[in-house]
Amino acid sequence: MRTKTLIVTAVLALAGIVSASAQVYSVNAVGYVNKSIPKGFSMVANPLKASSNTVKDLFAAAIDGTTIYKFNGAAYTINGKDFGEWANPSETLMPGEGAFVFAPEAFIVTFVGEVMQGALTNDIPKGFSIRSSQVPQSGDLSAALGFPAKDGDSIYRFNNTTGAYMISTFDFGAWDSAPIPEVAESFFVSKVAAEPWVRNFSVNQ
Repeated sequence: MRTKTLIVTAVLALAGIVSASAQVYSVNAVGYVNKSIPKGFSMVANPLKASSNTVKDLFAAAIDGTTIYKFNGAAYTINGKDFGEWANPSETLMPGEGAFVFAPEAFIVTFVGEVMQGALTNDIPKGFSIRSSQVPQSGDLSAALGFPAKDGDSIYRFNNTTGAYMISTFDFGAWDSAPIPEVAESFFVSKVAAEPWVRNFSVNQ
């Protein structure tokens, strides 16, 4: 799976003049991510905050027969597309969440929206959940993306080619194999205890 990312930083509005020598600007980073969805199963994330984060809008390019599986901690909710319509078009996929996508044939999804910035929190429950980075960034899950790993935690990344999981376990203060998720990739998290995944992120960093 190859992901093409373009982030465009733009000054959106002049907020006003605070004093004769100071001005305040509102700066947002907007862009798009082209995500290749392979045939079969893959784990996908929404890397940008869109004007609408519904499945209908995010996966408008999905072909008939595509199915999205969201894990709620105990079971999957299943949302399929047939005859050009989703069974549950209002279902959402927010940045930081994730889902399995089954595609009968490969296609490309273009995510368009705003890069989330500032103090970001992604609550990770005890046990299994599907999560992702809240920002469109790849790298070492802990060292680069700030994931709060504790001894006994594990990450499961799904390999579409083999149909198996690439498992990374954190023990004795280190990963046995550091997980490096791609942009717009989600993964299973197994946490020994609930913990927030907190980041302070700026596109200027």
